[in-house]
Amino acid sequence: MSKVVLITGGSSGIGKSVGEFLLEKGYVVYGTSRSPEKYNQSKFPIIELDVTKNETITTCINTLVEKEGKIDVLINNAGAGITGPIEEIPESEIKRNFETNFFGPINVIKAVLPQMRIQNSGLIINVTSIAGYMGLPYRGIYSASKGALEIITEAFRMEIKDFNIHMTNVAPGDFATNIAAGRYHAPIKDDSPYQVPYSNTLKLMDEHVDSGKDPLIMAKSIYKIINTSRPKVHYKVGEFMQKFSIVLKRILPDSVYEKLLMNHYKL
Repeated sequence: MSKVVLITGGSSGIGKSVGEFLLEKGYVVYGTSRSPEKYNQSKFPIIELDVTKNETITTCINTLVEKEGKIDVLINNAGAGITGPIEEIPESEIKRNFETNFFGPINVIKAVLPQMRIQNSGLIINVTSIAGYMGLPYRGIYSASKGALEIITEAFRMEIKDFNIHMTNVAPGDFATNIAAGRYHAPIKDDSPYQVPYSNTLKLMDEHVDSGKDPLIMAKSIYKIINTSRPKVHYKVGEFMQKFSIVLKRILPDSVYEKLLMNHYKL
């Protein structure tokens, strides 16, 4: 029987590319969106799910299990970007970002684990970010939320190993998606002490996304992970220098690494 795959945030960007690729490979694919009615042309079914609302998570999982009888793979892909000087980002927006990028994926995992235990099998892939391995200027909240998901995956893996359920992280670098359009931007204030460096950094971040890799690369990487009998704890997918920056963080003194980042962002 074909494996059943659920992709949160599967209506666009990386999630859509992954879903379409897995569909071509013979998987039974379902995506999710807060507004599934907008995606009638999707090549695979889109179910309503808002990772910040537990009732929609429960309904989505129950609907899928009732329809297919199982969930073999969960890809926690739904996420939100956020930029701005940490001092100037409203607390409500910080909490909203963590609700989407951290608490949301945890609650989806909690919802699928009972079914995967019944099956005595399952794979959970958490899509994080290379930004989660370091505190990036004017992306500090995003880095923190994705870094938190990376760390909790390490703990989760050990807790669920007795149930024949695997979990892993996939951290993408910059890919050509619409994430920049959908993320929260703290406004650039003329009277802000951060006005010039934040404005310049924001332009640089948008350029990185616009010139990013094809999301198909992520799709192929996730396909390989699904077909790996013992997935690793962490995977990184992206430009060589983006992946290498994680290695540099391990081996360089903190002050030297910080200076490299500041030079990169022209701070």
